[in-house]
Amino acid sequence: MRINKSKVAIIGSGLVGSSTAFSLITQGVCDEVLMVDINAEKASGEVRDLRNSIRFLGRNVRVKAGTYTDCSDADIVVITAGAPPKAGQTRLDTLDISAKIAKSIVEPVMKSGFDGIFVVVSNPVDMLAHLVYKLSGLPKNQIIGSGTSVDSARLQNFLADLVDVDPRSVYAYALGEHGDSLMVPWSTVTIAGKSFTDIIADNAELVGDVDLDEIVYKTTQEGWEIYNRKGTTYYGIASACVGIIKAVLYDENSIIPVSTLLEGEYGQTGIFAGVPAVLNRSGVFDILEIHMTATEEEKFQHSANVIREYTAKIQKYEN
Repeated sequence: MRINKSKVAIIGSGLVGSSTAFSLITQGVCDEVLMVDINAEKASGEVRDLRNSIRFLGRNVRVKAGTYTDCSDADIVVITAGAPPKAGQTRLDTLDISAKIAKSIVEPVMKSGFDGIFVVVSNPVDMLAHLVYKLSGLPKNQIIGSGTSVDSARLQNFLADLVDVDPRSVYAYALGEHGDSLMVPWSTVTIAGKSFTDIIADNAELVGDVDLDEIVYKTTQEGWEIYNRKGTTYYGIASACVGIIKAVLYDENSIIPVSTLLEGEYGQTGIFAGVPAVLNRSGVFDILEIHMTATEEEKFQHSANVIREYTAKIQKYEN
């Protein structure tokens, strides 16, 4: 008799990678966490520290340091390694060096015999997810970018604060690029089934004047607000990443806005963009196409054009 065990490999043991590992361990999501880093001593140090937490947690998750060869039997490989933006840069400014890093990771992982699911977290995530898809040769459903998952969480927090409710009661998506061009289809935003626009109209004394464009802008800038105060972001994106991993390993059919390959959905073809997707053991099982107004469709088209422009810039790394 064979008992299957779940294994998640994390490439990159910086703050995002180590926070993802810690979240996996504290929640007991999988049987084994493998940490791989070009700096083997850094990965080893993180593993030693993480193992010291197991005694006080609910499950004995095995934590190991290893190499790309050890990814052969992983169910999921998470790519967190990348080039962080410097002061004054955007995520897009790191594209070229991050593409080189992604290529240096995907090729040896695939050489190991890996046939699982890639979860791409490194930025700019939409373009890098596309590159991982091309380099790996895996089916599109096995490549998931973290996309606008954390942006949507930030949006939900802003709206929850505005009307003083639990953010988990807010149903709102940020879509398109994980970056400055993301958009929000306000016509679909609800709180406990009631449209957000109706809530604004019915509670003018509570919420006051609401500038929807300002909320979108705040959503795009929240990562930088955190960056300017503490140097980087990691808890939010690590939690979003673990939410994606859980949906896959537990076969949840959860709907999470992730970056996935569009082949006609939302009128787009050949790009990875953040859209609501059904996630289960197969990876991206289906894409949820929500109906948008003509103005919202134009904004999504603009974001898609940005993604397409920058994706074309790294085609040279696809071979």
